[in-house]
Amino acid sequence: MKRSILLVLVMLFVSVTGSCATPTSVPPAAATSPLPPTATMPATAEAANLEITQEPVPFPLSELGPYWTGKRTFTFEDASRDGRQIGITVFYPAVLPEGSKGPQLLAGTNRDPDLSSAPYPLIITGPDSANYWFKTHLVSHGFVMAVVRYPGPIVDNLDLWVIDHPRDILFVLDQIASCPPAGLEGIIDTGRVGVAGYSAESVDAFAVSGVRVDPEFYLLRCKEAPAMEPALPEMWELYVEITCNLAQMWDEFAARAGDSITFDDDGLWQPLTDERIRAVMATGPAWLYGERGLAAVDRPILIVCATEDEVVPYRIEPAYVFEHLGTPERFLISFVGQGHMMVFDPEQVKRMNHFAAAFFGTYLQGKSEYRNYFSEAFVSQFDDLAWGVYEGE
Repeated sequence: MKRSILLVLVMLFVSVTGSCATPTSVPPAAATSPLPPTATMPATAEAANLEITQEPVPFPLSELGPYWTGKRTFTFEDASRDGRQIGITVFYPAVLPEGSKGPQLLAGTNRDPDLSSAPYPLIITGPDSANYWFKTHLVSHGFVMAVVRYPGPIVDNLDLWVIDHPRDILFVLDQIASCPPAGLEGIIDTGRVGVAGYSAESVDAFAVSGVRVDPEFYLLRCKEAPAMEPALPEMWELYVEITCNLAQMWDEFAARAGDSITFDDDGLWQPLTDERIRAVMATGPAWLYGERGLAAVDRPILIVCATEDEVVPYRIEPAYVFEHLGTPERFLISFVGQGHMMVFDPEQVKRMNHFAAAFFGTYLQGKSEYRNYFSEAFVSQFDDLAWGVYEGE
């Protein structure tokens, strides 16, 4: 019974094989397209060139973009990990068949790709984030979305989320780059890649941001956890059990990660990432990385979170992570008064889609005009949103 309850809460907490040669799990550095100009967030309304009125401005990027959607499904096999089978569903800008009608978000299987603006930046995410959050919204704005369907059951160990799933993400990226999925040749720009996730899949996504595991910090913090005074005491025991389960099996976990990852010359593990990943929308378990591990993150990060999250303590995870990220391009948008399951609220999902389109549009499509749409000036117009760490009650 305990395990069944734990698995349910863990879900809340986090919730045509190709003929090309199979690449390695952690791809080598690859040639990339030129990076868009660095985006510097305006600090004031005047700098953002926004007219602030008494009425909040709408969330324009929550509306569908101009592209229709196609869908194709593939399976890759990672020979370097005992033939691990990794399924992906690729959603892409597509041509609407002549005479066809229907909702723009409806994904048509094997529709012809829309070549008008190809290649399109790639965003990698997991099935829950795709189902409950993105759907195909970002595709309508000119992105290709690869939904990674991780093999195996959901379990209550962080090892999958910080080692196996990130390896799956990197493998999928390398496979798409080296052997484009059939019918999608020339459509996907694997030199401009974003990774995104919410809940458990946020942990997966954050793990490829350049962050590094800090074993000393993690093991010490888990040892101290029982004596801490949590903000949500009724959830604290469960939170510690989930967050610190690796501390009970650390040697086994380290052995599973392998020498290439755990090798260090400064006490930190090596990052699981790829230079083609240029922007990440996610957060992760702060204790596993600590201040030094978080300081290693070196690319733009957007954290979208709920201040009343009943599963992920706001101060312990998203706020702490944001405050210690090494990248200067870090952004935290707090949904004031919302809880972990805000992804089931259509209004909040619209806002999340707006911020995702603005963030990835800025860093992957080079649309500098989108910077204003997740700036302090924009966010501060809304009483139920906070830009940066929320200091209210």
